[in-house]
Amino acid sequence: MRSFSRDSARKLAESELTARVVSETAGIDAGVWNALVPNSDGRPDNPFLDHAFFLALEQSGCATAETGWLPQHVLIERDGVAVGLMPMFLKSHSQGEYVFDWGWADAFDRAGGRYYPKLQCAVPFTPVPAPKLNAGTLDLKARLLDVSAEICSRLGASSVHATFVSEQEQALAEAAGWLIRHDTQFHWNNRGFASFDGFLDSLASRKRKMIRRERRDALADGIRVEWITGSDLTEAHWDAFFAFYLDTGSRKWGQPYLNRTFFSLLSAAMAERIVLIFAYDGDTPIAGALNLVGKDTLYGRNWGATREIPFLHFEICYYQAMDFAIAHGLATVEAGAQGEHKLMRGYEPVVTRSIHFIAHPGLRRAVADYLIAEREAVARGKEALSRYTPFRRGERTDGND
Repeated sequence: MRSFSRDSARKLAESELTARVVSETAGIDAGVWNALVPNSDGRPDNPFLDHAFFLALEQSGCATAETGWLPQHVLIERDGVAVGLMPMFLKSHSQGEYVFDWGWADAFDRAGGRYYPKLQCAVPFTPVPAPKLNAGTLDLKARLLDVSAEICSRLGASSVHATFVSEQEQALAEAAGWLIRHDTQFHWNNRGFASFDGFLDSLASRKRKMIRRERRDALADGIRVEWITGSDLTEAHWDAFFAFYLDTGSRKWGQPYLNRTFFSLLSAAMAERIVLIFAYDGDTPIAGALNLVGKDTLYGRNWGATREIPFLHFEICYYQAMDFAIAHGLATVEAGAQGEHKLMRGYEPVVTRSIHFIAHPGLRRAVADYLIAEREAVARGKEALSRYTPFRRGERTDGND
């Protein structure tokens, strides 16, 4: 795939701003990167936007040109000072994105077009809502959109896609003529609960009894659970977790996206933001889930098990995550993509957003028509799902973002 040279400067019209594309995460100073994304005293509020997370993906070989993820990070500078960042990749496929455009690619190819390469602004392999237009003003965020479209033209790419963006970013993109796509995830909201029992008290009686039964059955026969974080994380923990991850990955994707080296690099750089939730039978780990801790959110990611135990998945991935969030005063648990089974366990439907610039007029018109109908279907689906949450009347929320 063609790309801009590593640090090639690009003048932006008649402006004091310059933009350059950096073809490796290591080419941007970690302090510069982390200061541009939403942060608290230089620490990114969302751990998936941390320079260290992207660097671990790159250094482990998971997100590189060889795997179809060539970094093309956009950096906007004013007088040599970085003022805008858009993490972006030139891609030769649509794997690991969780906003599916395979049908668009197939239709365009059958019509004689060439969908790949395309540009993807995303956290690789991670369906996490996180800002993609990282800058201090709306004008600079809009400029990042313009620059990405210009890069698309220069590289001969078919399109630019930014997935799991904010409502503000959607509005900016829509004003710039980009296409808008919606989907649904399920998030748990901590309404100031003092304990898990406090959460249960907000539920209808039947659902409260169901969850208590599931938790009891999951931990029958002496199964115990541990939270492992920070300096307590060891390579032995990661060996066990990787075995769980491989088991799930082989069944869901055929070939997992992340390798063993990635988890070691992530742990070395971000241990204090990692929580492994493990289930043990005696001293033997039999299941585990990887979570990352943000400023006010616990992000549940990967899960796996070497034994099938009824309801253990719910216990490790959902209920223990709620316990952790309550204990640490976190406002939200995001448990990843899909999964309507989460609804009955207190996770409520929220809208996720993506934005799309498509260069070819014919493809753009076809996709635009499709997305109108899709957004309407997503809205109807979310409204229907919201009627079936387990909460008592008056306890339900409206998850719009």
